[in-house]
Parts: sequence; C-alpha cells; structure tokens
Amino acid sequence: MTYFDLYSLPISLQPDQALVKKKFYELSRQFHPDFHGQATEEEQAEMLEKSSMVNMAFKVFQHPDETIKYVLQLKGLLQDDEKYQLSPDFLMEMMDLNEEASDVSEQADVDRLTQTIHNLQKQSYEPVETIVANYQEGITTEKELLQVKEYYFRKKYLDRILEGLM
Repeated sequence: MTYFDLYSLPISLQPDQALVKKKFYELSRQFHPDFHGQATEEEQAEMLEKSSMVNMAFKVFQHPDETIKYVLQLKGLLQDDEKYQLSPDFLMEMMDLNEEASDVSEQADVDRLTQTIHNLQKQSYEPVETIVANYQEGITTEKELLQVKEYYFRKKYLDRILEGLM
C-alpha cells in the first residue's frame, strides 16, 4: 500500500495540503492504538503499524522535496542512496560556489550567497514547475519525471551548500 492509497489521494507531486491534513486527522483517529485497547494483539499490532504509516506519510506529504522523492521512487526512477550524475557544467558552477562559500566570513557575504543559492534553486525549478503542478498519473511521461529528478538532485546539492552557510 502506498501513502497515496492510504490517504485515498491520487498520486501527485503536490498533494492538496488541506486534504492531506484532513485525511491525517481522520486516519490518526481511525488507527490510533489507544482506540483499539480491547482488540487482539494481532489487531493492535496492525493498528500500530498503520498508525506509524499514517505518520510517515504525513511527514512525506508535508515536505515538497520528500513528496517528489517518494513519487520518483514509486515510479522506479529513484533508488535509495542513488549516486546521480549531475551535468559537468552544473558541477563546475557548484565547485565555484562551494569555494566562495568556504571563504565567507562577513554576514553581508553570507546573505549575498544565500540569495544566489535561492536564485539558482528558482532557476532549477522553473523548467519543471508545470510538470510538478500538473502531474497526472498515466499522462505525465517518464521523460518529464526525469526532468523532475534532475531538479530534485540540483536542489539537494544547493540545499547542502546553503546548510553549510548557516
């Protein structure tokens, strides 16, 4: 059972957050182990497992990057701990940015680099924005999802540089 199945949601790269929240509360009440104290041990174990899955799904759905990762994994396009090969041009740009980040000492430079990184993240997102917003199961192509995968890894790389600045 996928998280989308559990929440009775269509597969989406941007699930409706109001609906996710509503389903989370419904499912939390339905599967919370405290409400099944009179059940058999087997039923209690099942409720505990489902309750845990409800919580894990909610965490994924609350974070856009985690939702993208989850959908790419569902589609077999992303593996755990995958070593994705980003383009050499992007990596050269990141090497320069990393070097600049390691030499930062003044807050004004940190702010400038932070803004540069945010701009790069925005530029990386623009080509896939409509794919993410309009994803439809069975209609969105693998080629489009591979573009989303490229974005996912670029953003992940930029996030690491950003974390190093903080």
